[in-house]
Amino acid sequence: QVQLVESGGGLVQPGGSLRLSCAASGSIFKIYVMGWYRQAPGKQRELVADIASGGSKNYADSVKGRFTISRDNTKNTMYLQMNSLKTEDTAVYYCNADLQANWYASRADYWGQGTQVTVFS
Repeated sequence: QVQLVESGGGLVQPGGSLRLSCAASGSIFKIYVMGWYRQAPGKQRELVADIASGGSKNYADSVKGRFTISRDNTKNTMYLQMNSLKTEDTAVYYCNADLQANWYASRADYWGQGTQVTVFS
């Protein structure tokens, strides 16, 4: 059983910062790509940033220069440092991992339960 647990969400004023964490636990053979997605009320879930096991990163245009994704492969943990937050960053942020649970298993997507980020003025 694989679990992804996010933490670090909260309330912040525009221009502020938050750091999200996502810890993967359970039966994990290999994690390929980890990513952060977000979903605002009435909108579709969208990719914020993702990072491959080798370290290559991809960001949505809306967060480039403000958000930084990183991961610690030894801890199966991913982070999202969010700076210069804007009201439009308000959303539920979800952790995603593309991984193999066992050496014989196929790759599959796993999701965390989400953490709320609210940027208010």
